[in-house]
Amino acid sequence: MLSRPIFTTRAYLLRFILALLLPAFTISTVDFPVAHADAGRLEAVIWGGRVIDPESGLDAIRNVGIRAGKIVEITENNLDGRQRIDARGLVVAPGFIDLHEHGQEPRNYEFQAHDGVTTSLELERGTSDVDGWYAQREGKSLINYGVSVGHIPVRMEIMHDPGTFLPVGDAAHRAASAEEIEQIRSAIAQGLQRGALAVGMGINYTSAASHAEIVEVFKVAAAYGASVHVHLRYSGIKEPTSGLAALEEVIAAAASTGAPLHVVHITSMGLKDTPRLIAMVEGARARGIDVTTEAYPYPASSTALDSAVFDPGWQEAEGITYKDLQWAQTGERLTAETFEKYRKQGGIVIIFAIPESAVRQALANPIVMVASDGMPITGPKVHPRGQGTFCRVLGHYVREEKVLDLVSALRKMTLLPAQRLEKRAPVFGNKGRIRVGADADITIFSPDTIIDKATFEDPLQFSAGISYVLVNGVPVVKDGATVSGVFPGRAARAPLSP
Repeated sequence: MLSRPIFTTRAYLLRFILALLLPAFTISTVDFPVAHADAGRLEAVIWGGRVIDPESGLDAIRNVGIRAGKIVEITENNLDGRQRIDARGLVVAPGFIDLHEHGQEPRNYEFQAHDGVTTSLELERGTSDVDGWYAQREGKSLINYGVSVGHIPVRMEIMHDPGTFLPVGDAAHRAASAEEIEQIRSAIAQGLQRGALAVGMGINYTSAASHAEIVEVFKVAAAYGASVHVHLRYSGIKEPTSGLAALEEVIAAAASTGAPLHVVHITSMGLKDTPRLIAMVEGARARGIDVTTEAYPYPASSTALDSAVFDPGWQEAEGITYKDLQWAQTGERLTAETFEKYRKQGGIVIIFAIPESAVRQALANPIVMVASDGMPITGPKVHPRGQGTFCRVLGHYVREEKVLDLVSALRKMTLLPAQRLEKRAPVFGNKGRIRVGADADITIFSPDTIIDKATFEDPLQFSAGISYVLVNGVPVVKDGATVSGVFPGRAARAPLSP
């Protein structure tokens, strides 16, 4: 809207002539606004959709106006824009924020966009080179992106581990010296100074890391106000190496250092004990410890077969055996012989160990966020979670199973992840919301048809029911199809510090 009248040259000329011809009369001025076709016009209008904002509680039919990548109007009144998106019968929600996605490549981003994700974050493993990681994606990304500085890659680099994605040598199996711990501290601090969103930690993959080393990493995170996103040291129900014991370790580290804690994929850590782990998180929160957690909506996890997770004792710890492992490359279930063969070769397996009851209990709990733990797409057989997590929650668990309601589910995917990060990275104060001034990261979907299509047998399929996805006001999915040649994704990064 224009804040003051604009006068035309013609208006001034007319006034001048009248003043010459009729000097005895008092001339009253009239403002004549100029009609510019695009002056103040909205770039896009989302019209007639059911707008849901988990922060304010708005759940009503509204029109949403977008300009310069921001939401500038939310109203019942008619709006005029250069582009009009008809959202009648559809839900207009904040774009989904995935706190835990390892596949940070263009193909993964396209699958995530079709799953409603507008911001994809690698916060568990992270990177050892924050500047380089962001530079690789600048101007080339369909959706927003962000990363942590990772204890795993930093430890691998310092200890000269030969592994690529996960450690297989000293970084997994050798205790760090005092000098190496100091180098790890310094590298993590440097990553945080360069704008890493958080500290990533996968203690299960660095099993030789001492409790003292873990506490030192938490101390660095606390100094920079960064949350620590932790894959716990143990999973399963076997004592003393249970998921519950592992959770005790990091809650103690958070309590003693003041670092915020985020526990990743709590269902794959707790298995049938998941309710006990969630109860421990709730108890810590009630006593003032800043701890959050997440889950994905599948009864199976996935990781590298050559990692420390499968060191001797894994069967007893997880309560499973070879037949519960699926070799991702071929889809075959493993035997003792193929386990040894593929473990030497290295690659990804899918682990069927999570009870369905644990999945349902996690999704129903209001403090548990939704995050995919999606994997890089290295072949035709990967875990479907990277392609279908968010639509599976909304389609299967909300609409079909009624495990939770729609607004609660959206809150787990949008507002809660944004709030987890916004203290350290203020950019998230304008994400996860539908309000004036927020980033125009918006997902528009049909609540009647939204569903995941990716399966364990055929995982590389787009989800259904997502009509439009806007990233910084630019459509990347339109009428259910990918928009080609657009790269509106921006870096989600914390402020740089000395």
